[in-house]
Amino acid sequence: MRLWLLRHGEAEAQARSDPERALTTRGRLEVRQAAVQLEGRALGAILVSPYVRAQQTAALVREALGFTGGMHTVPWLTPDNDPREVLRQLDRYADGEVLLVSHQPLVGALAGLLMHGHRQQPLPMYTASLAELEGEVLAAGLMDLLALVHPQHA
Repeated sequence: MRLWLLRHGEAEAQARSDPERALTTRGRLEVRQAAVQLEGRALGAILVSPYVRAQQTAALVREALGFTGGMHTVPWLTPDNDPREVLRQLDRYADGEVLLVSHQPLVGALAGLLMHGHRQQPLPMYTASLAELEGEVLAAGLMDLLALVHPQHA
């Protein structure tokens, strides 16, 4: 199983509510940089937070890759969700390659849980950071970090 974790690109500082914050121009550029890392990958699905900035990030990745597979909006990928709940939900996607588009602190905590078996060592994930994890089993402490790519800032 290969799991890709992508934090959304840079978002506006203000909006009517946090879920409504949209990507900035810089955020769109960051996401396009991250998408290059996914070229040629056999993604089976893209799972995305319902927040606007994550939806925009996933749409940019999908467009950059020409991805025609499933893109699913799921309520359990918002910033404050429990990484253990995400693991339970991911059971149905335990084969192939899956991309999660989400937020901090969730993506960092989830990566830490998958790599170390606990959440005390979260992975640093900046806007549009992309982590690649792999393991025989999608379970706490049983996945290895293959790559962590942060966007280049101009």
